[in-house]
Amino acid sequence: MAVKIRLKRIGKIRQPYYRVVVVDSRKKRDGRVIEEIGIYHPKNDPSVIQVEGERAQYWLGVGAQPSEAVLALLKLTGDWQQFKGEAAPAPLKVAEPKKSKEDLFNEALKDVGVEPKEGAVTTKKASKKSEKKAAPKAEEPKAEEPKADEPKADEPKADEPKAEESAAPAQTDEG
Repeated sequence: MAVKIRLKRIGKIRQPYYRVVVVDSRKKRDGRVIEEIGIYHPKNDPSVIQVEGERAQYWLGVGAQPSEAVLALLKLTGDWQQFKGEAAPAPLKVAEPKKSKEDLFNEALKDVGVEPKEGAVTTKKASKKSEKKAAPKAEEPKAEEPKADEPKADEPKADEPKAEESAAPAQTDEG
């Protein structure tokens, strides 16, 4: 069986992404593969090239033949030179990490001359749907409070004698 290391195209029209794969040479370009050993994104600046070096060395060692495109990629990553026993090339150019939107916003404020305030980024309010879901909680029935002009049940009315006076026994002189 003739084994090749070649590119498998994925992605959209005019947005190609490739996987570096090990495949039987009789299979289709995007057919079944033996193993995926890397990725290649040519449209990014700089291009993304990631190849698992150990796996590439293994497959080259057992006789897998790289395609022209993969050979160029292996030379860039240094895996081909390592396989042949030659000197390694210069390291690849790596993209700088992107800044967050908040950092960009704060830098723009400093350029204008305004210092950023704490909490410059606001969070979204809860939507009405989530408020409705939280609203149907069982509410405890409240005890009715007497109105201000009505006397409370514990207080005697003004025209009725107090219970203490009527309940006290009358003093009689016996004796």
